[in-house]
Amino acid sequence: MSRTISAGSAPKILIETVGGDLSLVGWDSDEVLLKGDDDEIRFQQNGEEVKISCDDDISIRVPKTASVHIQHISGDASIRGVLGGIELKEISGDLSIRDVDSVSIDTIESDFSLRGAKGSLYVKKAQSDVSIREVGGNVSLESVADDLALRDVRGNVSANVSEDVVLYLNPQPGNSYSITAGDDILLVMPPKANATLTLNGDEISVDWKGIEHVEDATSRVITLGDGSAMITLNAGGDIRISNQSDAGESAEDFGNFAGIGVDWSGFGERISRQVEQATRRAGRQAEEAARRAERAGRRVNAKLNVGVGRWNWDVFQKGGPVPAKPQASEEERMAILKMLQEKKITADEADKLLAALEGDS
Repeated sequence: MSRTISAGSAPKILIETVGGDLSLVGWDSDEVLLKGDDDEIRFQQNGEEVKISCDDDISIRVPKTASVHIQHISGDASIRGVLGGIELKEISGDLSIRDVDSVSIDTIESDFSLRGAKGSLYVKKAQSDVSIREVGGNVSLESVADDLALRDVRGNVSANVSEDVVLYLNPQPGNSYSITAGDDILLVMPPKANATLTLNGDEISVDWKGIEHVEDATSRVITLGDGSAMITLNAGGDIRISNQSDAGESAEDFGNFAGIGVDWSGFGERISRQVEQATRRAGRQAEEAARRAERAGRRVNAKLNVGVGRWNWDVFQKGGPVPAKPQASEEERMAILKMLQEKKITADEADKLLAALEGDS
């Protein structure tokens, strides 16, 4: 189905439900164009207001200055070039937004990427990774469940993040930037940045000419230039401050953000893919260890302490016939894989722990 609706140059578009994926693009026409399965799309028009619902995928073209209100999207969504303001209540899949004005979102269940917003951005709850770049107004993120990458925001910034944060900021006089992270924070700024930094974390590292390193400091206040912007960082892990533009690429502690200064596409997809691959590899290692143990016949009574990073596991090798099932319990495997997903251990370390638990020392 392809249906054209004349609703003026600045219509109000209300998208009530989308059962699949949504593609929404602003164009230079004064008409609204709907594309999708004829049996799945429903719409009503009342002057300049257009209500749309679809049980499956739908593609919509609207005048660039249209305002858009979306209630629920079951799949993924791509929104481009809509300059009349966007409000979204809930989306279950990934959300990608480019070249818009202001955006307000209640809940994003998967990854969120935004690049190019003239106005402000507000997100109440993001349940996965968030990547934000080139915002002309303020950014307010009440809750981000995973990692945040943020770059080139001209307004104020407020964010509460459960995991890691990487910030590329050029602080503006009088602006405030307040970031709370459950894990590490990396902040990169120009060498001539003017800001007052209030820092609280497990370990604070400031790679900045003229700023003295303070050993074992967990709290610091630092003034750069005239100190006219206020930056407050509270981290459950480490804080690193740098004026090197490639800091995000070279910092091993922020491996999930490698190349962040160059390419932000597929931000959350890369992280998920790495975890899935490592988890599958660790699972195969556990299965192979069980097969080798079964062929061995008997084990020698011994206690083995396995050290991986800061983790120490006591593993007992029991004498007598080798059981047909693996030595490691399902709970032990899940504990290791959970540490892997939370980036507390590497994939190689997970392999080592699983192999040790299976008696393959």
